[in-house]
Amino acid sequence: MAAIKVGDRVPNFSLPSQTGATVNVSDLIGKKSLVIYFYPKDDTPGCTAESCAFRDSYEVFTDAGAEVIGISADSPQSHQQFAQKYNLPFTLLSDSDNRVRKLFGVPSTLFVLPGRVTYIIDQEGIVRHIFDSMLDFKAHVTESLNTIKSF
Repeated sequence: MAAIKVGDRVPNFSLPSQTGATVNVSDLIGKKSLVIYFYPKDDTPGCTAESCAFRDSYEVFTDAGAEVIGISADSPQSHQQFAQKYNLPFTLLSDSDNRVRKLFGVPSTLFVLPGRVTYIIDQEGIVRHIFDSMLDFKAHVTESLNTIKSF
């Protein structure tokens, strides 16, 4: 399957969250815009910096009518510990078999780490912006906020 592009409809998927509840993306479409960010691993320096940057701007996202969702292959238990340790107020989803990562077409890096890609999806479920950067962790938040504020 080809990678998702701007203008595509977000694919439907369901994954377990850090609370153990199953989150189905189709239940969110029509209610809020979505910022879905794929990251390599809980509690690593870059992923912690990125997640804490989303945490620090979370209120701005919610005020703009958007929900933030982080996805990695870590277990729901790992996500729960990560969220508690850093006071992350948003949902983290466990994609243990990388099925959703593959569905979106998120590439791996040269080091075979899962990629770091953020998708901004409007309320109708259309991908409006994609930002792909392994090294500029906080830019994912800036890019997302700028896009959310544009619609």
